[in-house]
Amino acid sequence: MWQEVNNQLHRSFKFKDFNEAFGFMCRVALVAEKMDHHPNWTNIYNTVEINLSTHDAGDVITSKDRALAKEIDNLL
Repeated sequence: MWQEVNNQLHRSFKFKDFNEAFGFMCRVALVAEKMDHHPNWTNIYNTVEINLSTHDAGDVITSKDRALAKEIDNLL
């Protein structure tokens, strides 16, 4: 579930291994590029951490972040 933390939407995703985590990141990257709204994220082995906020709006959560979060959830 996405959580609001420090004016960002945050979610952690765990996968079976690095290949699954990296594949997920590639799918997210394609969606994010199409939406022109890119995540702040990290990957360590099988874990992907994503934080979403809108930089143009002063680094707060906007409808763009909620829309991207929904699209990311649809990839699972």
